[in-house]
Amino acid sequence: MHATSRNIVTNQPGPHRDLARRVERALRHPLRKPIADHTRTAFEQADAWLAQGGAGTPLILDAGCGVGLSTRRLASRFPDHRVIGVDRSADRLSRDHGALPDNALLVRADLVDFWRLALEAGWQPARHYLLYPNPYPKSAHLKTRWHGHAIFPVIAALGGQLELRSNWRLYVEEFTLALEQATGVKATVEAHDPGTNCLTPFEQKYHASGQSLWRLAVSLPHSPGLVPVASKEEC
Repeated sequence: MHATSRNIVTNQPGPHRDLARRVERALRHPLRKPIADHTRTAFEQADAWLAQGGAGTPLILDAGCGVGLSTRRLASRFPDHRVIGVDRSADRLSRDHGALPDNALLVRADLVDFWRLALEAGWQPARHYLLYPNPYPKSAHLKTRWHGHAIFPVIAALGGQLELRSNWRLYVEEFTLALEQATGVKATVEAHDPGTNCLTPFEQKYHASGQSLWRLAVSLPHSPGLVPVASKEEC
């Protein structure tokens, strides 16, 4: 199979000079974005579904799951886990990729809100995947990358085996720097060759195009204390 996909073009020569400041701000200032009603409802339904698996059933979060192919594949790979794929697009989630395994659920929700509700509810995923997030490669868009976003402390605080994959090495490098700043845990950027076991359509396309793929996989403790809380005076 041969595919063609464009390489990422950026005006950054290295990790963003504002990264540490953005992470520090996220660690000090509470995220005040109101949680959308539709995401709160979706989370309550997902929480009820998760409880049906019984206490102690390990959870996998597939964050930004797109068309849900990765969620299906992770559910097949980890049949003793419950796998929840979350994406904001109803169109992507409605694509026909076959029946969902019994241990998988697809949820339409705003990830920023869903992550906050998950931490608030005490979720502790065994595995947490961020597969090929939008890189936002322009320097001016740092705050829209997950490690430059105000939600970053929540991502780290959920804990578990966190795995990020990207076709842009700099994105993974920045993420490792942000993780170390926030948690003290050092992650390693690794070349990733999925072979015939691609998890997502993007991974398959990039791999077939001959692009270099990168990943980090790191075990993080459940650390709700990383997330700043607004004082009564601020509320």
